[in-house]
Amino acid sequence: MAKQNVLVIMSDEHTRSVMGAYGNPFVKTPVLDKLANDGIRFENAYTPSPICIAARASFATSTQVFEHRCWSSAEPYFGQQESWMSRLREKGSEVVSIGKLHYRSADDDVGFSESQHAMYLANCGLGWPQGLQRKPVIDFPRAAELAAELGPGETAYTQYDRDIAAASVDWLRSLRLKDRDKPWVLFVSFICPHYPLVAPQDFYDLYRDVELPKAYDTDLDLQLKHPVLDAMRQFWNYNDYFDEQSQIEGLRNYYGLCSFLDDNVRQVLDALHESGEVDNTQIIYTSDHGDMIGNHGIWGKSYMYEDSVGVPMTLTGPGITSAVNNTAVSLVDIGATVEAFVTGEYHRAIQGWKSRPLQDFIDSPESDRMVISEYHDGGSPTGFFMLRKGNWKLVYFAENNPPLLFNINDDPQELFNLAETCDKVRQEMIDCLFEVLDPEIANRQAFADQQKMVEKLGGINKIRQMQSFNHTPLE
Repeated sequence: MAKQNVLVIMSDEHTRSVMGAYGNPFVKTPVLDKLANDGIRFENAYTPSPICIAARASFATSTQVFEHRCWSSAEPYFGQQESWMSRLREKGSEVVSIGKLHYRSADDDVGFSESQHAMYLANCGLGWPQGLQRKPVIDFPRAAELAAELGPGETAYTQYDRDIAAASVDWLRSLRLKDRDKPWVLFVSFICPHYPLVAPQDFYDLYRDVELPKAYDTDLDLQLKHPVLDAMRQFWNYNDYFDEQSQIEGLRNYYGLCSFLDDNVRQVLDALHESGEVDNTQIIYTSDHGDMIGNHGIWGKSYMYEDSVGVPMTLTGPGITSAVNNTAVSLVDIGATVEAFVTGEYHRAIQGWKSRPLQDFIDSPESDRMVISEYHDGGSPTGFFMLRKGNWKLVYFAENNPPLLFNINDDPQELFNLAETCDKVRQEMIDCLFEVLDPEIANRQAFADQQKMVEKLGGINKIRQMQSFNHTPLE
């Protein structure tokens, strides 16, 4: 297998439903669409956890949340498990990151040869410890900020992405001056379209006169009732502060931020072409998790609905033929994919749900592959787990809470819970989940680890006094 360079581009909070190649006729994402249409578009890609820190720990370690135990927004990755970046660096490859990492701090060696414009955790590496208190949950008054801060305009986040794009362009252009004998990896990590929902004027204007699709499943009387989902909605109550007009404005800005992201990706790809390396470089695009964008009456992430847990994932480069692939894949697969391209070594996991190279599925799609996701963070009185297999999707809630079961093929908006009517399928899916992990054990471990963290930080009253935020401040 020929050794190649890899450019990994990751966004933050980009739901795959707001990308043209995934079927959205309104959003303008021509560059991302071209990557998807020229290469392989994975229709069923997922995050290992619909929250930044846990997902990015899985991305680095190629392991699931219950394995690395970076459960929440206050339990970050700091190199406690070996990363794919470390392995490649040890083999002599240059592995560079530019942009958001969301690991603990610059003092930790997480495996990169170099990091530019890195975003680490706020609170001096402690992140958002308020979410550690889950029984009972503490108040989250900052939920009001999402609807209060709407564009058009500029924010520290949009400027940060401009800086990331510029630094990535400079790095790629500098390749012509370097004498290398091994492939390189560049991880470009943008922060948009993560809120605040403030899009630069030019990109907001793309949707000023466009009637965007309204959110679905917003009738409180008809929405699915579930004890854990109800608790989550009460905590992450962003939607309470939106009215009809601000819903429209919020969506316009989210779409605008997706187009802004697309333009930054354009600049990076233009520089790759100028570098002379494009013919030997594979390009992966994905996001750390999605956003509910008002569907089901929810804004933000943290849920196992498709808008939150589903992500775009595309693979484009030399030798890759245009295709749509229905295999269920995950961010945990990216490390194995990059290592296979860079080293030419091809490893297959014994258990199909573990990290595997996307190359495994190019010629042999696996319609029944299992992919999981977990959530153990703020607002949830118990841990919950998603299993996707074939057309079916199970959401298992620990501590004897009722499960949810959806047929994604028949019900892509997840309006109909079939857990009570499809007994056989429900039990088969639960059995499959238990083949991967015991969710009750994982749930207890998460709570135990988080209690230790609370004690380490001086107790919940001390935590209440720490900085809280909707989106990580740029420090």
